[in-house]
Amino acid sequence: MAATPNDAKPLQPLHGTALVLLTIAVAFSTFMEVLDMTIVNVAVPHIAGSLGVSPSEGTWTISSYALASAIMQPLTGWIARRFGEVRSFVVSVLLFVTFSMVCGLATSMPLLVIARLLQGAGSGPMVALSLTLLLSSYPKTKQGIALALWAMTVVVAPIFGPILGGWLTDNFSWPWIFYINLPVGLAAAVITWGLLHKRETKTAKTPIDAVGLALLVVGVGALQFMLDNGNDNDWFASPMITTLGIVALVCLTFLVVWELHAKHPVVELSLFRQRNFSVGVIALTLGMFAFFGINVVFPLWLQITLSYTATWAGLATAPVGILAFLVSPILGRNMDRLDLRAVVTFSFVVFAATSWWFSTFDSSASFSTLVLPRFVMGIAIPCFFIPLNQIYLSGLPPEQIASATGLSNFCRTMGSSMSTAITVTLWQHRGESHHATLTENIDPAHPAATHFLGQLSHMGLSHRQSLGLVDQLLTREALTLAVNDVFWACAVLFVLLIPILWFAKPPFGSAGGAMGH
Repeated sequence: MAATPNDAKPLQPLHGTALVLLTIAVAFSTFMEVLDMTIVNVAVPHIAGSLGVSPSEGTWTISSYALASAIMQPLTGWIARRFGEVRSFVVSVLLFVTFSMVCGLATSMPLLVIARLLQGAGSGPMVALSLTLLLSSYPKTKQGIALALWAMTVVVAPIFGPILGGWLTDNFSWPWIFYINLPVGLAAAVITWGLLHKRETKTAKTPIDAVGLALLVVGVGALQFMLDNGNDNDWFASPMITTLGIVALVCLTFLVVWELHAKHPVVELSLFRQRNFSVGVIALTLGMFAFFGINVVFPLWLQITLSYTATWAGLATAPVGILAFLVSPILGRNMDRLDLRAVVTFSFVVFAATSWWFSTFDSSASFSTLVLPRFVMGIAIPCFFIPLNQIYLSGLPPEQIASATGLSNFCRTMGSSMSTAITVTLWQHRGESHHATLTENIDPAHPAATHFLGQLSHMGLSHRQSLGLVDQLLTREALTLAVNDVFWACAVLFVLLIPILWFAKPPFGSAGGAMGH
């Protein structure tokens, strides 16, 4: 990224006010894009109600955005080479803002889903390019801080999404979750263009790999659709889900083979030949799988089983952001003094310990009891994201940074999507299994059960009402035992990931190896 379009002299990094302004603009645009993945989650019932569709149809607003964003992320490198990194980023922000407004103004579900698709497609390259622009604008000695600031926005945004979404929906109306993007996005686009338009990267008219693009769109589209709808359709018992699975497998297998031999690949899979890139991205994807699983199932359990409101579930989830926010800048400043593999190992140990801690809770756990492990977990977040970003970027030449961040973001997104699908399914299946086991104890041979039913009849409940109440209690306990199983499984996964990290090869240097000026 060191060369301008007209000459090969390296650009000087930005300093002072210009660097602060750029950091704020890029951080806020990244925050906004990641926020939009989760902000809609809590508003789905309101959106479905106002547009006259079922809540399950309402979830299309989430899946359509994730689908389009996932397809565009691995294309970031090609788009940046073709049109220039600064131009691509600014256009991406403007497209995101434009389709955000269309989402807010939508009067029917089909229009909202199409607008969300276009919003996701427009914003796809934004997150990866934001990191690329930050790294190229910071002095080499401060690139650790740039990584830390970027990682902090990417991590904190999904946590605050549900809280902000719930508050806006409860106090205003659901379109406001889209309208708030307008002032932030326009300011980010204007500042970024003003500061960087003279620092545009070299562009090259590489031909589009049409076969690779088609395989990517169909393969990722089928996979994302399968993950989003599998649970509602009983997975592979459904012919539709089975067909989608086969299409995804065939297309993505052909995509890998094709891209490794294509002259101008649309996705640079050759990056996986670099040991640190492979180790970093595998650890990031699987770590994200376990981390996201906890973040999906925990608020669901609070709302469905413990009757928390959306806002209170958000508040119970949010303390994880406090230590993450405080530790990120300190870690970023000291990156070059630490063995990054040890830092990520520490984060996985903390994640495993807090996941296990969660697996010990029962349905009577108080709000403060639930909040404490969430707070402790926060220290692991920057120790997970920041060093892994540095590990997978280490040793790569500047012109590959956009492709590398795009591809790793794609893997992270797919890890999150798979995690949502698998952990929610696992939770429901384990809940049914525990319910069946608990029900076996409700018979005249068990004195505790007959005594409890006797107490209910003394309170004036009929036999049917008593059994109904017992069934409710069993469901609550079964879902709590099931959520414990999910947390325990995530703890085991974090421990199993630790050896993978040590295959990474130091020195990790500053991100992008040759990226210094």
